[in-house]
Amino acid sequence: MSTLDSPSQNQLLAALPTAEFEPLVAHLERVQLPLGEMLYEPGGQLKHAYFPTTAIVSLHYTMESGASSESAGVGNEGVVGVSLFMGGNTTSSSAVVQTSGHAYRMESRKLLQEFSRAGLFQRLLLRYTQALMTQMAQTSACNRHHSVEQQLCRWLLLTLDRLPSNELVMTQELIANMLGVRREGITEAAGKLQHAGVISYRRGHIAVLDRAGLETRVCECYAVVKAELDRLLCDVRYRQDSDSPGHANLE
Repeated sequence: MSTLDSPSQNQLLAALPTAEFEPLVAHLERVQLPLGEMLYEPGGQLKHAYFPTTAIVSLHYTMESGASSESAGVGNEGVVGVSLFMGGNTTSSSAVVQTSGHAYRMESRKLLQEFSRAGLFQRLLLRYTQALMTQMAQTSACNRHHSVEQQLCRWLLLTLDRLPSNELVMTQELIANMLGVRREGITEAAGKLQHAGVISYRRGHIAVLDRAGLETRVCECYAVVKAELDRLLCDVRYRQDSDSPGHANLE
């Protein structure tokens, strides 16, 4: 299996030493996640956890009116389905594929079995969950206090961090649904960024031409989310770098 078609493309799985990683491989199923696929719905039983490699999954909350907004995104830095090991088999949110790609999924029973071993895998999952909670809280604050343009810049940067290129396949309508704002607001914000030469937008394709330009326009929320993820996982040395007993310190 090549590096580009491997569970090691997911950062949590890549952080495991060989002794803990290899027993999991037989229980990881590679799946394709097409754009728009619903991995789970509010109140539904979670049968699998998903470790994205090239796909990005959006966690959504939907109101009675049908309006929805993204609370967090999950890419190759994390796992979809934290409710499984946090004490419940259901969740009040939904998980929808935002960017098509691949992931490795594990049955809930096996995930709980490995989590209960209280080894490095458990500590990695708990640390990632803390980072995910930070992302959710910061997204809520950002949506309340910052402009649509700042929110769009935050969303674009977080998405870029999970992709191998600077191009996204995403319509303005979908972005508006992610941010919980009117499409007209996204059209205006994207128009300003395109006029400034920061992005190029055409027929559902967005190309980021000037990342530094995005970073100068974004609010502090992007840096807060990124710093927390880096802080929680900074002491992880990936398996490909070292398999020594002291390769990670996640106590």
